[in-house]
Amino acid sequence: MDGSRRLVHVPTDHLPAARPVLAAAIPRFLELEREVEEEFRPGMLRALQDRVEALDESRSSAPPVCPQCGRGMAYHDARVVSWRCRFGRLQARARRYRCRHCRRQCRPLLEALGVEAGRISGSLARLLALLGVVVPYELAARLAWQCLGVKVSPMSVWRAVQRLGEACEHYGEALARYHADSDSTPPATGSAADVTVLGVDGCALGMQVRARRRRRNASGAPLPALAPVEEGQFREVKTGVLLLPCQRARPSPGRHALSRRFLGSCLGDADAIFARLWARLQELGWLGPHTLVVIVGDGAEWIWKRAEMFVRRCEILDFWHAVEHAWEFARLQYGDPSARAAHWVHRLARDLRAGQVQRVIARLKTLRTTTPEAREKLDALIRYYTDNAARMRYDEYLRRGYGIGSGAVESAHKQLVHARLRQAGMRWSEAGARRLLALRVLLLNGDWDQLDRLRMAALAA
Repeated sequence: MDGSRRLVHVPTDHLPAARPVLAAAIPRFLELEREVEEEFRPGMLRALQDRVEALDESRSSAPPVCPQCGRGMAYHDARVVSWRCRFGRLQARARRYRCRHCRRQCRPLLEALGVEAGRISGSLARLLALLGVVVPYELAARLAWQCLGVKVSPMSVWRAVQRLGEACEHYGEALARYHADSDSTPPATGSAADVTVLGVDGCALGMQVRARRRRRNASGAPLPALAPVEEGQFREVKTGVLLLPCQRARPSPGRHALSRRFLGSCLGDADAIFARLWARLQELGWLGPHTLVVIVGDGAEWIWKRAEMFVRRCEILDFWHAVEHAWEFARLQYGDPSARAAHWVHRLARDLRAGQVQRVIARLKTLRTTTPEAREKLDALIRYYTDNAARMRYDEYLRRGYGIGSGAVESAHKQLVHARLRQAGMRWSEAGARRLLALRVLLLNGDWDQLDRLRMAALAA
């Protein structure tokens, strides 16, 4: 034996593991399912084609009226166009009309069908957008093949998300402007709620550091490295949660859950998030002249300034943010980790929960600090509690069932933003983040069917 080799001594009582073996054939039912799908998919495409042709024949051949100038449009030509749907590619001979005055053109058949020549249209576009809203675009393209039996590129998924997201964002903005108008009439949905809880917070989202998309040159040379992400390349996503106190449940001791909630979100604009939450309250019928709006926030000034739009309101400083500020001082004063710091904070939290904020402030003023940094942090803590003392009557809020924490909005951040937009290495353009957020809000609110009544928006070149 070669002396350079080392002998490996295997215990005699040890048997090597058997290699796992896949089944020789897939279950017969899986085969039957796939056979049926392959057999009937062409038939479904033909049936859909027949219905499109029947609709074309039933339509009036009278020239349409120009929607811009109101004059009759003249017939220009008729070409065979195609578009892609769930079952394959459809074709139709679509007549095209033009307005001699404003140069506008249209294809009435395509407008009636809600499709576009050469584009992915119909339910396929909505399903691709749904996949792209939940997972990254490349993975969504793979899921489209596995779940729908449709081969598409990641760019096709991206385009569906962008166009439907833009349409959804435009509708949300228009709805907010409508309800911001004092002359608008809110929909009648029954009696308004006595108490509505509104939680608002923000989280950071990494943004792109380049103004244009990177493109390969004709030679196919490697793309240059991305610029480093600096501290300023982050934007705040502001999120709001609407809920009714009566819809809180306790599935187990010490654990609370919501049977229903509604989200609102926008990228960076504090006025916009409150305008959208106001519009959502009006649409839900939860806001009336006698409704008390409970606003839970982390103490940010932008929240309390805009909370003044609600005449009857109750402002609550998030209990856990108040305790976290105390922890920051305790770590400097008593060390981290420190049993003394934990005991001090737990006592302070117990007193705050009991509604004794003034007693806590008085006790803080008598403390002697060990370092200048601790003195500075203690002064900031006293100011923070003093400025928000009217929002820290936690015993009263708990007794009334309002809640004292922002757990609902923190959970919304994780589901709305973190789960999709804050994965490893992700950086977003402003338009891309805004459109994806609009669609995720639609999905998490259970309003995805609303996309069926929205036309896909055109993207700027």
